Order: sequence, then C-alpha cells, then structure tokens
Amino acid sequence: MLIVRMLIAVVLLVMSIGGGAVFAEAAGSKSVILATTTSTQDSGLLDLLIPVFEKQTGYQVKTISVGSGQAMKMGERGEADVLLVHSPAAEQKFMAAGFGATRRLVMHNDFVIVGPAADPAKIKGTSAIEAISRIARSGSLFASRGDNSGTHAKELGLWKAAGLNPEGQQWYQQTGLGMGQTLSVAAEKKGYTLTDRATYLALRKNLGLDILSEGDGKLLNIYHVLELNSVKWPKVNRAGGKAFADFMVSKQAQQLIGSFGVSRYGSALFFPDAGKTPESLGL
Repeated sequence: MLIVRMLIAVVLLVMSIGGGAVFAEAAGSKSVILATTTSTQDSGLLDLLIPVFEKQTGYQVKTISVGSGQAMKMGERGEADVLLVHSPAAEQKFMAAGFGATRRLVMHNDFVIVGPAADPAKIKGTSAIEAISRIARSGSLFASRGDNSGTHAKELGLWKAAGLNPEGQQWYQQTGLGMGQTLSVAAEKKGYTLTDRATYLALRKNLGLDILSEGDGKLLNIYHVLELNSVKWPKVNRAGGKAFADFMVSKQAQQLIGSFGVSRYGSALFFPDAGKTPESLGL
C-alpha cells in the first residue's frame, strides 16, 4: 500500500509541473491526503480553510481534487486519509461496504442550470426537470461532466426523473473534466450545463453564462466528510484524517464556511450544517 501511495504521489507531482496542483504522499504522521471534489477547490473554499487547519494542528494537507466518485475510489483503495465529497447515494454505499469509519454532514449549497443569455431552449424560470426537458426537445447543447462526480450523479438523476436518456445524442457532450473546465466548455460553445452555485459564482465574470434554473429542491447539494476505515487500511493516517474531519465540523470552520463569499458576492457560497440531520435539510 505504501508503494501504491508513493507511485500516486510521483505521478501527481509530474502532473503538477504542467500546471496542476502539487501532491505528495503521506510519508509521515504530519501529512494528510485529502481527496475532495473540484467544487471545493475551484470555489476557493479550501484556500481559506486548509491554512487555518494546518496552522492549528501542524498537519500538512495534500489535496487531490477530483470528482466525488473518483475520490471515493481512492478511499476504497486506501489511497487517501480523508474525503470531502457531495454524492450522498454513493457515500452511503461506500459506508455500507465498510470503507469508511465515520460520515459527518458539513455543509450544503445548491446546483443551478446555467446557459447563454439568449436561452435558445427557453428554460429561464422553469423547474430543473422542465429545464432539461426543454434542452432535450430543442436540441440545444448540454455540457455534461461525464466524470462520475457528485455533479454528474445529480445530473443523471435529473435525466432519469425526466424520463430521458441523453446518451448518444449529438447535442449532449460529455467533457470528462472538472466543474470549472466544463463551465468553460459550455461558455465557449454557448451551451447549458449543471453546476454547483459556488464554482459558478467564483468563475462567473469570465464565462458569459447566466443562471437560468434555480431554487428547485431537486438541486440541493450536500457535502459530507468521511474518515477512512483504518481497520481495512492500516496505513492510512487515521489521526490526521480524524483531525481534519473534526476541524471541518468545528465551530471555527463552520463560521468560516458560512461567511465565505459574502464580502465578494453578497451572499454565502456554502451553508454550514454540522450537527444537523438529513431530515432538517428536507432529505
């Protein structure tokens, strides 16, 4: 397992030379590997939280920003110490299979459907299901992440609820990229996409895309922090993973989460939920 983690570190370090984030293996007890979603990275939230955590605890966080599905695959292989993800159904399966030790509610925001101001599919102000149905009927381009992320899982759930299967349709393009890059593709091609609100707001000025469908209960976006099962994977940094998970639900981190984005956007990008129940969020 140590060899696997070291190989991953080498590959990711090489990737970093080309402009990606710098990753490293958890070689010592003070190194924590966090596998998380692109939305927490692209929105800038981790840039706020991680330095506070590192200063308080002495741990050094090595962030691997991928889709929730890929993050959980890393967890299943013992290649991370802690996960911060937003794909509840997949998380429940992960826990049921014994890969996780704890799963705690951290925060939520919401998904929105964005597109060009001209809105060729006429989805502005409609529900999420009606919006994607109109996109399909009009044959307007829809950019899907197609990467097994939490956002992709949410999108697939919407198509299923609408009784539609966009696979193979010319207007349906899967990017296989993170949220920020998929937004750029949609903007370049004047198409639509599903995005978490935080990443959209962080990148909005360079996109030329408008929020056209929002506020639907089906678009709720919930994040949990998961500690790895050290019985199954003895070499994970159990103490470091727990320290990070504890920090994410701490009063200080929750206050930082609740205020993040207010000064720049006029409203918070995430809403703190530590200690709440899924039922309180309408789940």
